[in-house]
Amino acid sequence: MLLTVPLLLLLVSPSLGAPLSGSIARPRNKLLLISFDGFRWDYDRDVDTPNLDGMALDGIKATYVTPPFLTITSPAHFTLLTGRYIENHGVIHNMWFNITTQEKKQYYMTQFVDEYWDNGSLPIWITAQRQGLKAGSLHFPGTAATYQGQRVQVREVEPRFYDYSNETEWRMSIDTVLGSWFSEQDLDFVSLYFGEPDTTGHKYGPESAERREMVKQVDRTVGYIRTAAQKHGLTDRLNIIITADHGMTTVLRNGPVKEIILSQIPGFSFRDIKFQLADYGPTAMMLPKEGMLDKVYSALKGGHPNLHVYKKEDMPGRLHYSNNPRILPLILIADLGYVINGLFPVQYSKGEHGFDNQAMDMKTFFRAAGPDFHKNLVVGPFETVSVYPLMCHLLGITPETNDGSLEDTRHMLITSEDTDISEVAPSRGPRKKLLLISLYGFRWDYDRDADTPNLDVMALCQVKAIFVNIASPAHITLLPVFKKDAN
Repeated sequence: MLLTVPLLLLLVSPSLGAPLSGSIARPRNKLLLISFDGFRWDYDRDVDTPNLDGMALDGIKATYVTPPFLTITSPAHFTLLTGRYIENHGVIHNMWFNITTQEKKQYYMTQFVDEYWDNGSLPIWITAQRQGLKAGSLHFPGTAATYQGQRVQVREVEPRFYDYSNETEWRMSIDTVLGSWFSEQDLDFVSLYFGEPDTTGHKYGPESAERREMVKQVDRTVGYIRTAAQKHGLTDRLNIIITADHGMTTVLRNGPVKEIILSQIPGFSFRDIKFQLADYGPTAMMLPKEGMLDKVYSALKGGHPNLHVYKKEDMPGRLHYSNNPRILPLILIADLGYVINGLFPVQYSKGEHGFDNQAMDMKTFFRAAGPDFHKNLVVGPFETVSVYPLMCHLLGITPETNDGSLEDTRHMLITSEDTDISEVAPSRGPRKKLLLISLYGFRWDYDRDADTPNLDVMALCQVKAIFVNIASPAHITLLPVFKKDAN
């Protein structure tokens, strides 16, 4: 029995021969953002971290990520939530302050000052809710505030004097988020905050045995999170991003170290200052009295070899920490390891952050795993402003104006190029028409000894297969059509 193969002519849109672009039309997965405060990029190098290592094998590990300057808790976390540099979102310090009344609120009480957080930039919770998603936040900085009249729908704010190191409390928080919020209340996005290893790094120093033990606790917690996700049937529909706000470095003092004490700098006097934020780590801000700006600046500049003094408008542009009315006219930044004291030393932490974000000790870590991420992929460094557009992309929401870029993280994601065409859902765009023509008995080489200008033009403009049973480029498959010969 003879078989002949008819010629197949496909009239299709030229775009069908190109790789698919954009995201795959698939069900939207849930997203959990976790921050472990003060987890430096290299904290897993001197500690056995099987769960963090396992997450890297199952997903993404960045060599490190760069937080915004100022490298402190509330400002850096609000950058994660908004994708904006600190000068653009306006949460410029851990403390709320009033230059007229001299009032200052410490970190915890600042969480409840709505106007400090609600400064024009919307956190991802509010954006997600406005676009039909359900969001929650547990202990994440900014959770307590109201933004343009809205709050995150499901929330838990830690009580005052909360013990951020209690591992039992950590597991209760995880059970709440994964068991209740995601599984029972069907939330789409949750942000979850843990206050360690920051506190331990401050108290004992980043190179201490206590810090290493706390990293082991973090690792156990990561294991508990992933086990809980599996327990509640979330593994195949939950993306998890774990990162931090800043790193940590050892404070230099005693011995040959000359501490920075502003009152001891010749020519400087606090009598010339209307308002100041000093004694809060390696940075300080000052508002000199009227007419005293140049005098104070001249006295402080060069007053200590490890102190850098800037007028607001002269701040290095790469720091993105000048173009905001809340930032005071004079900004002081100490070299890595030094802290700025006012009248006399009052800071006794062994570890500190808040330094220039170019310093490697200020870099932080990044892990991500879930159905939308590649597996076992190590990526190069990027800035934490780009975590926000990544999260918006994963949630399928339109981001607000931000300073990040999805191009910084797109390579982490499973895209259409990594997916078999049979797995791709039908496009929501206009349908392409298809005409299939079968010319019975037309042998594959019949155009070789005859002039066929129209077939030749069609081959140039569309698709031509060498043999009909050989597949064409990736996204078009020509299947053979066989018929019995009449003879």
